[in-house]
This record gives sequence, structure tokens and C-alpha cells, in this order.
Amino acid sequence: MKNKYTVGSLYAGVGGICLGFEKAGFNLKWANEFDKKACVTYRNNFKHNLIEGDVMDLDVKTLEQVDILTAGFPCQPFSLAGHRKGFDDRRGNHFFKILDFIDEIRPKVVFLENVKNLKGHDKGNTLKVIKSEIKKRNYTFDSSILNTKDFGNTPHNRERLFMIAFDKDFLNNKSFKFKFPEKEQLTKSIKDLIITEKVSDKFYYGEEKYMYNKLKEAVVNKNHIYQFRRQYVRENKSGLCPTLTANMGTGGHNVPIITTDFGFRKLTPRECFRLQGFPDDYKLPPISNSSLYKQAGNSVSMPVIQRLAEEIFKVIQKVEAKEKKKEKV
Repeated sequence: MKNKYTVGSLYAGVGGICLGFEKAGFNLKWANEFDKKACVTYRNNFKHNLIEGDVMDLDVKTLEQVDILTAGFPCQPFSLAGHRKGFDDRRGNHFFKILDFIDEIRPKVVFLENVKNLKGHDKGNTLKVIKSEIKKRNYTFDSSILNTKDFGNTPHNRERLFMIAFDKDFLNNKSFKFKFPEKEQLTKSIKDLIITEKVSDKFYYGEEKYMYNKLKEAVVNKNHIYQFRRQYVRENKSGLCPTLTANMGTGGHNVPIITTDFGFRKLTPRECFRLQGFPDDYKLPPISNSSLYKQAGNSVSMPVIQRLAEEIFKVIQKVEAKEKKKEKV
């Protein structure tokens, strides 16, 4: 039986945030995603209602009430000065659309994810606006930049900003501050996530490739990941995967390279999903590899989400336990 705490997910992608919350014990109610190929992958892995289409066209009033609202939203520039003057077109800004959902649904918790650079964007003003607007609605606001290698036990150097807000009326605790999880030791290595058997020939760089000699010279360590940079090969000596990006979907040199017993090759989509912490029972549909690379690069690191969701779960349980205690008295 699923837990009674429910989640609605905006900008769901292929469900990295959804899966993390599900694994932490939450009950997924609905999700929204615009990208058609991402929706194919999402539907391969989740049974609940996925609303395909532009979030700007969503009628908030038609959505089922949820306890947690999540959004890995695109960052659009807006300044504090501009905010003071008011926006000519609020509809065009994704963050302000999220506020409409918060106002209508009034979730117990708002969970936001974005790139690390949002913190310093426009000299910090962008984050100030986000914090101000959420606190104005009587929510707490705590944020932190977490790296997958430190919080997801996955050898992937990926920093993301997480913003978590609780409804103060629900908490009934004026001094509340959300406790982000502690760093954990990284025990998994690149070789734990690499497919050891031979994969399809299309992933390998043979002698006919113009960069073959450069790869032969530089790509020597089976425990490291490499990147081809036009004129040279870059080795990640830390034993980590560099941040996977959405432009891996454009193919070519954007996909990290490894060496195995069978030659030099780029990472497969499955390996990229593993580096985002997705389990092997997460199904990859029969769509183009370029789409799957893009999806892996666009996704969140699922184990980091799971750890955050577990902390949120503890807070909700604690609050409800207190309420029950009061009722008994």
C-alpha cells in the first residue's frame, strides 16, 4: 500500500524527481512534461497521470490536490529591479507560473531544483526574488547546492541548487529550518557502472575515426572518463564523470569516452542513466540514442532526490505525530 503523502510534479522530464520521491515512500498523483520523447520514457516507467503539454497552458484548478509540489524548472532571467516595477507578462516566466500552482494547491511542501548558477545569477537578485515570493506566501525557505558525488554515492561531478519550502501553518513551528542531508562517503567507482561486455559497434571509435590516434595516446585508464575537445583529449583524473549535459543528445564529442577490453567508446545511454543514479530496472524505450542522451543529461541525480525526499518525509511525519499527541491530550 502506498503512503498517503502525495506528490505532483511540474517539468517532470523522465521522472528523476518523481522516482526519488517514490523510493522515499511518497505517492505520485500527477506529473506534467512538455517534451514528447521525455513523455515516452516517463510513461514506460510510471502509471500515474502524465499531462503532456506546456505548463503555461495547464489549468491549475483542474489538478488534484497534493502534499508536495515539485518543479525542476527552467531558469529565466528576472531582476529585483524589474520585479519591483512588476512584470509586463508574468505568463512568460516559469517561476511565476509555479507561484500560481502554490497559491491554488497550497501544498505542505514546495521542492524546487535548478542549476547551481541560479544562486549567483544577476548578483544574487534572482534567488532573492524566488525566496521573497515564497516567504511572502507564509512558507519557510531553505536552499543548498549539493553535488551528486557527495550526496548520491555516484561518481558524477554534478552540482545543483535545491530549494525547499514548508507551509508555516502546517509546521506550526516558527524557528523551523530544514536540515539538508549530511555528506556521505563515495563508495561506487566508474568501473562499477560501466558495462563490461561488448556493446553495439556504433558506440566504438575505430581506426577510421580521425581522432583515433589521439584517443589511443590519451585514453589509457579504464577507471577514468575522458572528453574529446577538438584538438585534445581531457582526462578526468578524479575518477568522476564530468557533469553530463543535455547537448550529449547532439552526439559526436559531447558524450564522455572510456576505454574497455574492446576498444575506445562513448558511454551508452544506459551508463549515462546509471551515472544519474537510475536503477537498471528503469526502462529505456526504443527511441533514438540521441534522445536518451539528452534525457540523461537533462535529468536530476535520482539518489540525491531520494535523500532529500526522505528528510522531507521525516519532517511531515514528525509534525503529524505532534498533532496526534495534542489531539489525545
